[in-house]
Amino acid sequence: MLNYISRLVGAAVFFSLLIAGASAEPFRPQDTATVLEKLPLKPGDSQWRELRQLRTELAAQPNNVAIAAKLARRYFDLVSAEGDPRYIGYAQAALAPWWTQPSPPVEVLVLRATLKQYRHDFSSALTDLDGAIAQDPRNPEALSLAATIHMVQGRYGEARRKCEALRKFSTEVIGIGCLSMLDALEGRAKEAYAHLQAALARASDASPAQRIWVLTRLGEIAARLGNYGAAEKHYREGLSLGLVDGYLLAAYADLLLDQNRPAEVLTLLKGMNRSDLLLLRMGLAAKMLAAPDAEKYRAELANRFEAAKMRGDKVHQAEEARFRLSVMNDPQGALPLAKENWTVQKEARDARILLESAIAAKDRAAAEPVLTWLKETKMEDVILRRLAKQLEG
Repeated sequence: MLNYISRLVGAAVFFSLLIAGASAEPFRPQDTATVLEKLPLKPGDSQWRELRQLRTELAAQPNNVAIAAKLARRYFDLVSAEGDPRYIGYAQAALAPWWTQPSPPVEVLVLRATLKQYRHDFSSALTDLDGAIAQDPRNPEALSLAATIHMVQGRYGEARRKCEALRKFSTEVIGIGCLSMLDALEGRAKEAYAHLQAALARASDASPAQRIWVLTRLGEIAARLGNYGAAEKHYREGLSLGLVDGYLLAAYADLLLDQNRPAEVLTLLKGMNRSDLLLLRMGLAAKMLAAPDAEKYRAELANRFEAAKMRGDKVHQAEEARFRLSVMNDPQGALPLAKENWTVQKEARDARILLESAIAAKDRAAAEPVLTWLKETKMEDVILRRLAKQLEG
């Protein structure tokens, strides 16, 4: 369950979905020897062996929900860790027999909602989660994902109800973590940080995945409070646990960029350019350094965003807005993307790119929704408050 919270919190949109539209005609090779794609897994990898075994089992028993769900989970973990969005399509394919069923098993409902929210299909994801919770009110995965989606959309009252329910049916550190995330969004960041830090200290039996999730949240809250030293300490402790977590890497990279440490970003993310999320940070760092690879990153990012646009994919508008503003120096191109993104999700990073784009485009009115949100939530974030003050001035 913790893998889900750790990967999905924070909008769950940081990894772009390079998936063809549903109406597109699939390519069917005429020769079984045709290579469709080369993936980073190697035959000697334990993950590769497990995936191969699960695929073999599912081919023999295509309607075995337990095997299909396990395979879909493994693919989801891979896209979450590596940022390679193709695994999302593979996960959906594993669930194909149940994808359109109105009332599949609870595990399928939760997995289906997980994949839908990656596409920003939040309404349909919540419908699936409501169905899962109706069948199993104590299901921690369904509760945590529903809470996350409500947070992303700024519905904090509903998110808090789900967090309260989660606290009853999950571990202490996860229940407190869910509520602490909300408190940090609603003007109680210092209290949230202290409560979550104390909960982690008590969680002596927490798994590495659980610790990474909590440490990432602590790092984010510390950074918003302007305590960059503490934030870096939490991120580095998370990295030391040995699990690849794209969200943690992106958060740490952003911290380094904000402190004008781009060379460290390129070192941190070396070899991670399969992820659009991390490639963007590499492109930003390369531009700051005027590095030889800066143009290569710019061109690759432009190609990826253009391909998404041709598919009608709007999942990564915040990332494209940041690319337009900070890599292409195009505030007029960034602002519409940031504005439309804000109508879908409302997190600190979404607020920041809209404020920065509005300032660069000299369009205060465009930032009014974020300024209102900051006043209503009383959110503590030193960078957002500085940007808001700059606009108000």
